[in-house]
Amino acid sequence: MPIRAAVTLAATAIGVVLLFSFRTPAAAPIATLTPSSISSSTSTPSPTATPSGAPPSGGASPAPTATATATPTPAASGLKSGSFTGQTYTNPYGNVQVQVVISGGKITSVKTIQYPNGHQQSVFINSQALPLLEQEVLKAQSAQINIVGGATFTSQGYAQSVQSALDAARA
Repeated sequence: MPIRAAVTLAATAIGVVLLFSFRTPAAAPIATLTPSSISSSTSTPSPTATPSGAPPSGGASPAPTATATATPTPAASGLKSGSFTGQTYTNPYGNVQVQVVISGGKITSVKTIQYPNGHQQSVFINSQALPLLEQEVLKAQSAQINIVGGATFTSQGYAQSVQSALDAARA
């Protein structure tokens, strides 16, 4: 019985993570895993949903898994090439400001100009969060990015500064 409980708990946790971690296009339906839709038996696993619409594989798996492939929308199209500095956004821990480099209508790099670094904890948090935020912008090709847990204020200021730089690139 402990294995069944562990599988159910793990599958529920995966469903929650998938629900909050992946962005889907506005027109795509959202599938949500619920405890009632997850099989608690390991001897006959239920088929897992495949985003591509392909038939489910027949291989047995101890826990349900899901694969999501996000194709970034060309949100950065229509942008002028060049280097654009976003506005500075202040939060309770300090200022956040970025510079976005655009080439061929695509965001090619994001450089952090200012970030909260007045306390040792802020330096540590941002040393972890800023590279993730840069990757999010490059992946999304927009300011519509996921917030980094533990760095909410920095994430929000980062996204706002990226958006103001993109606005400048469209002007």
